[in-house]
Amino acid sequence: MVGPMNECTSPVVPDRGRHRSKVLCLAASGALTALLPGVVRGAETLPYTTTITPSGQSAVDGAQTASSTLVSLQKTRAIGPYALAGRIRGDYDRLRSAAESFGFYDATVVITVAAAQNQTRAKAGAQSKADSTAKTPPAATVAQAQALQPGEHRGDDPALAEWLSGLPQGTKLDIRVKTVTGPVFHLGQITLDAPATVSAATPATQTPTPVATAPVALAPAEAEAFALKPGMPAVASDVLAAQGRLLNTMQEEGHALASVSAPVAYLRPQTRTLDLVFHVHHGPRVNIGAISLDGLERTHPGFIRRRLTVAPGQLYQPSKIEAARQDLASVGVFSQVGVHDSQALAADGTMPLDFTFKEGKRRSVGAEAGFSTDLGGRAGVTWTYRNVFGNAERLRLTALVTGLGGSAQQGLGYDVYADLMKPNFIARRETFSARIEGMRQLFYSYRQTALLARAGLTRPIGRMWNVNYGLAGEQERIDQFGISHDYTIVMAPLAATLDTTGTPTPIDPATHGVRVSLGATPSVSLGQGTSFYAILQATASTYLDLANFGWTAKGRSVVAVRGIVASVQGASTYAIPPDQRLYAGGSATVRGFRYQGVGPQYGNTKYAIGGTSLDAGSVEFRQRILKSFGAAAFADAGQVGTGSRPGQGTLRVGVGGGVRYYTPIGPVRLDVAVPMNRPPRGDKWELYIGLGETF
Repeated sequence: MVGPMNECTSPVVPDRGRHRSKVLCLAASGALTALLPGVVRGAETLPYTTTITPSGQSAVDGAQTASSTLVSLQKTRAIGPYALAGRIRGDYDRLRSAAESFGFYDATVVITVAAAQNQTRAKAGAQSKADSTAKTPPAATVAQAQALQPGEHRGDDPALAEWLSGLPQGTKLDIRVKTVTGPVFHLGQITLDAPATVSAATPATQTPTPVATAPVALAPAEAEAFALKPGMPAVASDVLAAQGRLLNTMQEEGHALASVSAPVAYLRPQTRTLDLVFHVHHGPRVNIGAISLDGLERTHPGFIRRRLTVAPGQLYQPSKIEAARQDLASVGVFSQVGVHDSQALAADGTMPLDFTFKEGKRRSVGAEAGFSTDLGGRAGVTWTYRNVFGNAERLRLTALVTGLGGSAQQGLGYDVYADLMKPNFIARRETFSARIEGMRQLFYSYRQTALLARAGLTRPIGRMWNVNYGLAGEQERIDQFGISHDYTIVMAPLAATLDTTGTPTPIDPATHGVRVSLGATPSVSLGQGTSFYAILQATASTYLDLANFGWTAKGRSVVAVRGIVASVQGASTYAIPPDQRLYAGGSATVRGFRYQGVGPQYGNTKYAIGGTSLDAGSVEFRQRILKSFGAAAFADAGQVGTGSRPGQGTLRVGVGGGVRYYTPIGPVRLDVAVPMNRPPRGDKWELYIGLGETF
């Protein structure tokens, strides 16, 4: 460069006059450079790579990597020398704060900058953090960290910008961060006192007089939630979590106006401790006051008030108020439900609540599709009408075409039905549901044309269990071997379900917990004689996340296990209609065998007899791959017998695997399965495509 650039390019400008001088000097220098032949111009942009050298504290290294702008912006468009120098200076405070958040308040951060001398060093700087830092031991002392290698410059050197501006265009930089954490600081004195207040100004002084704060005593439950004690490591996240726990506990005790300030910290370098002061205000213990409802359009306020799980006069508790909000959101009518406290207590000392609502679309149209090589394809549309009468009722009309191909089918069928659901039917959280359905199914085992009607009630028992009961009737015609029979069936289904998986919808993949379904359906069949019988069935599945053993990340690798047991009591196989018998095979029981392909058959044909007992089990391993993909491997086994005791018949085993594509509404599943002991005229393999996991 030509001219006294150390003066012209100084990044520190004390006044506006010198700023103008600097600009003029830079312009003159640039013009002179352009006029003189053979003069090398400085770099306009400088690409770089940043390496965080391990400090010996992986948590600190991770926090520094996340907070460093040098790291986060290094892949964006390269910047000029002065901007890069400013970015480096700004990272010192960020990196020190990251170390301090884990209790290292005496940490030393050193940033060095060097021009990459060869491709080896440039490539080393471009490696991932794990690769680029694994070979570099942490600096043992501050002197070691501050020692410069040949060609290196300190990031806080005032002349850094000048040196950077003199580098040739195309120079790549290697920036390294070294941190000597030093000893960890611990908590010292922890003070809890009331917020500072002031007295009113007096005519004599005209100034308010400070009032001394008083220590605050915590109740046993509050002290247990707070849990901070002198001598604990001064980790910022632990301190802030204690603040939040204390506030939540106080509010759960009914102190609606409680407050816990962010702690004021006093660093004691001599003792390597951190003293904390929290300003704590309990406020009065209050009950819930008047509850207002805003934003309702078609929904009746009376329905909402009957549905509410909180009421005026109850102790103010945020957890119960939030549970009430979530319950209202679950009725399926609202796109948004909120709840807010009042800014102040009412005149009677209670806390008013304001629930706000935004009603969702009342009508929607959906599509349904699926395919398997045994049942063929199914496709149809659904029309849903919500909040029919203003009490969160839902009417759903569905029309499906079934039997589009398939080894267990003999032709096209249909399934058309209308569902009506009404929550809070008689008692709160008791749901009434009814269905009218017409169907035609053309299986190889029989052909069925039926009209069904059923109605029932569902209500929760405790937090996890639901029970449902009702009545159902079916009028059907069964064609089998060229002979037609008409049946009239009356049923009284009773079922109980348990779900501890915590999934929002049944098609969301479960990663933990259990699901249990128990059912008993007393029935009477009229037509070809009168038969009284009861169908008993139990299904249980459990899900084990391998992250519990520390083998994988949470939710990435899951083992799922399912078991099914069913029995028909009170009648033999041929005394009940064919569609009421038990069958196995297909995605619901034993994959690799077509539907109705497991169990007694008529000779060596594809015609299934069905049975009066069934037992089946499945083991499946599910692995997430990247963000949106997954894979599964499974083994199923099951059998159907002609006696009422499960465990009879010929055990059939199928194995297979599949892929998953995860969407916002659930995983799209594609499975292929093969039978290990194929029966005569059984399928050699099966393909299943659907939405959601099999179980």
